Amino acid sequence: MADEYPEFRLRLPNGRMVARGRLLQERGARGSRKFLVLAGSPVRANTVPSFATRRPPSYYTRQQLIDTGAIRKSDRWPGCLETMSDIECTSPSTAAEVLMGCSVNGWGVWKSADGRSLIEHLGQSSAVPNRPWLVRGSNVTGLDLVQRLWLPDGLVTLAAARLRQGVRQGISKDELRALVQEDYESTATYSQQQQLVEDLHAFLSRMKPGDTVCTISGGHLYVGEVTGEPEQNQSEDRRSNLRRPVEWQPAGHPYDELPEELQQKLSNQHDVVDLTSVQAHIEGLGLTDQELVEEAEAIERDPSVEIPALTARRELELPEPTDELAAELLVHDTEWLREVRDLLWDERQMVLYGPPGTGKTYLALKLAEFLAGGPEQVKLVQFHPSYAYEDFFEGFRPQEDPQTREVAFRLTAGPLRELADLASREGNRHIPHFLIIDEINRANLAKVFGELYFLLEYRNKSVRLTYSGDDFALPPNLFVIGTMNTADRSIALVDAAMRRRFAFVELSPRTEPTRGLLRRWLAKEGKDEAPADLLDALNSRIDEPDFRIGPSYLMKKSVYREAGLERTWRTKILPLMEEHHYGEGVDIDKRYGLAALRESLG
Repeated sequence: MADEYPEFRLRLPNGRMVARGRLLQERGARGSRKFLVLAGSPVRANTVPSFATRRPPSYYTRQQLIDTGAIRKSDRWPGCLETMSDIECTSPSTAAEVLMGCSVNGWGVWKSADGRSLIEHLGQSSAVPNRPWLVRGSNVTGLDLVQRLWLPDGLVTLAAARLRQGVRQGISKDELRALVQEDYESTATYSQQQQLVEDLHAFLSRMKPGDTVCTISGGHLYVGEVTGEPEQNQSEDRRSNLRRPVEWQPAGHPYDELPEELQQKLSNQHDVVDLTSVQAHIEGLGLTDQELVEEAEAIERDPSVEIPALTARRELELPEPTDELAAELLVHDTEWLREVRDLLWDERQMVLYGPPGTGKTYLALKLAEFLAGGPEQVKLVQFHPSYAYEDFFEGFRPQEDPQTREVAFRLTAGPLRELADLASREGNRHIPHFLIIDEINRANLAKVFGELYFLLEYRNKSVRLTYSGDDFALPPNLFVIGTMNTADRSIALVDAAMRRRFAFVELSPRTEPTRGLLRRWLAKEGKDEAPADLLDALNSRIDEPDFRIGPSYLMKKSVYREAGLERTWRTKILPLMEEHHYGEGVDIDKRYGLAALRESLG
């Protein structure tokens, strides 16, 4: 037993019962620090349901101690159990879980008399919260170390075949960089060395006892707790010569059943990945909402603070369009809006296409604002022929330093990156966010989207970005609505990659909701139906559907001032017809002029 560590105490939920224990110098067979629970310590009588669901090793340890009489009914604390003798546990967390009957991080709950946690006495600040990590081991030079070594021996390892011996825990990144550059100079490229430095620093210095570690093998995600410091093993296989002890949960979780956000993060291909952004999803794996609530109550969590795992489970929803929305948008049938909503929910991306003046942009904005719950979650951009990936997502842009007035190129986020970052913030993930891309077909889409084309189809994956080098995934609560003017470019000319990734909804004067839109607007405004009759007569003379005229041109107050209709027809509509028939020798005024149309109607 070590004298360098004080006696640690664990306060059970009711606040009056306090258990006592000591951290031992002795390590278990797997390298974790042992912990001694002293005799006379109180033990919770019942376990919470989630403890039996997870069944960590401490679950079986507790049951065995009760069966052998090492833990018995207490005379000192009615309704509780008590340790009859000193009990040696494989780790501080095992000790805490045996006493409390629930999953808990022992490195933080065992505290000395002055209130310092056990992890602080090991030289690491408790101000740094416990982190979850992904460490890959299913394919290390062709071997699945997860099944072969990690799970059976209680380890997580990292290959550092050429790294010199004696590298200490807590080494700085600068020191590691110098060692890696020297030791791997002839065997690894510059980028490989840079990534190795990041992986080694995370494994040796950022990872600490009490952190969660995850790995993937055989289509399952396995979760465990780091129970000790790293060791560098020279004599063993160099594929696993950096090691940390881990207490693995006995059962894995099917990968295909994991939350989409967690799958996105797990698709990162680095050997060591910080999973803090999806920690809440990991904490809730395999547990029902009720079990999470009972587990939180067992450790006396502040009831005013939301349980992160439950917050992360908030369902993303798109509200059902209402009759009031249909009336506001002058849509003929609420069911049409509901179908559009369902298409967005299924595909996440949609294009509204049709001739000019059919209200595509207006409808996209109003529908997005309704589904998102307000304009704050809606951003609009307009594509044009010179629009590029650097404008849309991210790229280096000249920026002036406000202090020195010098101009330098800096990495700048575009509208999609900004909206994606907003949508993926904690607390925002159940709120829909919409990007409206006006005139989506006017840009070179393959050039603008780049690797993002892949993410539009595979929302549960991530890709390495061209400029920043970050691993990026489109958040599941980000929806995209594009608008396309078919008179500018036919839908048939859109590349197959885009057609596969977007749902296409037509807005055409020949079909509802556009066909009767002007009549509904005129009726709402109390105006005569004559402009609607004229528009129908005009479109009946246009053979190509993509060049028919939408009602938006005639849904403006200026049209209904004195001579307004004639002025609008002469300056807005007839020029479109002249462009359509350019070089054909058609008398535009005789065929499409107001006088000709009125004569045909009367």
